[in-house]
Amino acid sequence: MRKMAVTISLAALAVTTPLQAQETQKAEFPSPNAIVDAAPASEWVAIAPSDLLVMDLAPDAAGEPRRVVIQLMPAPFSQGWIGNIRKLAAAKFWDGTSINRVQDNYVVQWGDAGYDNPESGETEQKALPEGLETVPESDYVTQMTDDMITTGIAAHIVSQASNDDYFPTNGTDPYINETSFMAGWPFGFADEGVAPIHCYAMVGVGRNLSPNTGSGAELYTVIGHAPRHLDRNIAVVGRIIEGIEHLSSLPRGKGQLGFYADASKRIPITSIRMGDALTEGSSPAFEYLNTESKTFTQYAEARANRRDPFFIKPAGGADICNIPVPVRRVSGE
Repeated sequence: MRKMAVTISLAALAVTTPLQAQETQKAEFPSPNAIVDAAPASEWVAIAPSDLLVMDLAPDAAGEPRRVVIQLMPAPFSQGWIGNIRKLAAAKFWDGTSINRVQDNYVVQWGDAGYDNPESGETEQKALPEGLETVPESDYVTQMTDDMITTGIAAHIVSQASNDDYFPTNGTDPYINETSFMAGWPFGFADEGVAPIHCYAMVGVGRNLSPNTGSGAELYTVIGHAPRHLDRNIAVVGRIIEGIEHLSSLPRGKGQLGFYADASKRIPITSIRMGDALTEGSSPAFEYLNTESKTFTQYAEARANRRDPFFIKPAGGADICNIPVPVRRVSGE
């Protein structure tokens, strides 16, 4: 009987010791989500309703509402196209248009399915509102200024080498000189200036062949592996911060480039409005983690070097698109 008791005790120890080790590891090396959850309120930045583009789709097959919320890029980036987007929303241009392209591991696109020649000033089905700007290709990048240098260009993507030697991962990016975060967004830094990056859920402007740059009437979002080859070749104007599942799970288009060959497959857009144009109290409220904060630096390092219990070997680095900027709804909304 005594021998059996010892055997049972050893068996229990074999079960509990790994669990205890995991708890110790979890406390010592918290997960990226745990780091974000512990961020103080002072490190979160409110997103103005006037910077939100709210898209309501027709209800799904079960009658459930589908809302997609887009945060627009802050000044001075992509402002010509964003000015157009504000005018298009005010004119209710997108009401009655559709999601008409879903290309697997690439993009979802929406707007007027009859879109033909943007230089003509109208589409096959809907006239564009007056006063839209023709934006030059040079605006795909923004010239660096002294203010930009002092408000966030310092790299916050860090990775850990041996002997706790930290270094920025931006030196290994294959698409551009350097990458980093600024004002809550991922950017690439090139000789000619600063450009937003095509990460998952980023929103861009559809266009025809150069020199056309698109008006903003046709928009798309990334639903697959980050198509970084598009950086500095097309305008990035925002990112989806809520409701990406309503787009990424759609049936893939069977036509060329993923367009819906069958018009009945298109998903109707009920309305697209700026957040500050919605009925009072109906606009969602969000905030993002300050990318110049201590918590964001810890979060980025943890994304680059996962040490929480599931992981065996830290990666030693991370692509900038694998460090999504945390965004959350404001409590009570």
